[in-house]
Amino acid sequence: MQTISNIAPVLRTVLGGGALTYSEETGPCDLNLSAIPDDPTAMADAVRSSMGSRTDIHTIGVAGVGTFTRHSPVQSGRLADKTAIVTGAAQGFGLGIAEAMLAEGAWVVIADLNITLAQEIAKTLCARFGAGRAVAVRVDVSDETSVAAMIEETARMLGGLDILVSNAGVLKAGSLEEMDVESFAFVTRVNYQGYFLCTKYASQMMKRQHAADPDRMYDIIQVNSKSGLEGSNKNFAYAGGKFGGIGLTQSFALELIPYGIKVNAVCPGNLLDGPLWSDPEKGLFVQYLHAGKVPGAKTVDDVRRYYEAKVPMGRGCEVQDVARAIFYLIEQQYETGQALPVTGGQVMLR
Repeated sequence: MQTISNIAPVLRTVLGGGALTYSEETGPCDLNLSAIPDDPTAMADAVRSSMGSRTDIHTIGVAGVGTFTRHSPVQSGRLADKTAIVTGAAQGFGLGIAEAMLAEGAWVVIADLNITLAQEIAKTLCARFGAGRAVAVRVDVSDETSVAAMIEETARMLGGLDILVSNAGVLKAGSLEEMDVESFAFVTRVNYQGYFLCTKYASQMMKRQHAADPDRMYDIIQVNSKSGLEGSNKNFAYAGGKFGGIGLTQSFALELIPYGIKVNAVCPGNLLDGPLWSDPEKGLFVQYLHAGKVPGAKTVDDVRRYYEAKVPMGRGCEVQDVARAIFYLIEQQYETGQALPVTGGQVMLR
């Protein structure tokens, strides 16, 4: 039996994009299909043939599968009616990026390991931006089964995928003497392997959409780091994974552009006000203070001032800075395989 992630993206593409919701229940539909081929191009041709010149189709019933219902389109915004997944979206950079994308007209999957928080966030965002605009999915980006399930659930709830923002990440700082193999492997699994897995499964759905309409373009964007552009003292596990992430970005870009999929990375500076830095127990200010990464620092405030002084623009990176960079990469049709610094001048391209 065909999976929903095989069928929904093709139907959604034929209908012109937007969000499409799947239900196992059947009933009267605008278009009923008794059977459809598995090949996405043949499937798209069969659906178009059945539709004819009709433009009033909002529900499609597929025999033995269920019903697919198209949501009312979002008419305005830089990302109007695009569907997106943001991993690690229940807090920090990920939440801010998801909010910015919703404000620009996207439908967004709040994908996070903390499903309870993700569900609360999605409910709050729907109250702000409209029913169904944000949906929550649990994902462990380091686990292949979990990532595959995230893509399948995205197909059920939104019908397809235009944009993947691979944002989920972890950081454990420490010197060579302090870092153990388990911690190093954990950081690598989430930051490096997680990006690979999310790209692997997201691109499968995007390829089916491309087969249904070769003129459409799709985007995979990794939230990398300035630590992917230059080394980071006593932070090699994180920096090494981020350097590797840029290598993956360039390699994925070469492989996927024949399918209309652009792959880029944004490399933010330090989000000093976010939980990654400011959490009083596990934040980087505390970690770096204890690791002795900042010479002479005796307090968390000493560590913060040290990092602020490194930025020519005199402040930490903010979520809106990163969101603007993501929007640029999506809108720029002639750009793939790039790592875009968003560092206030702290790290410049060479």
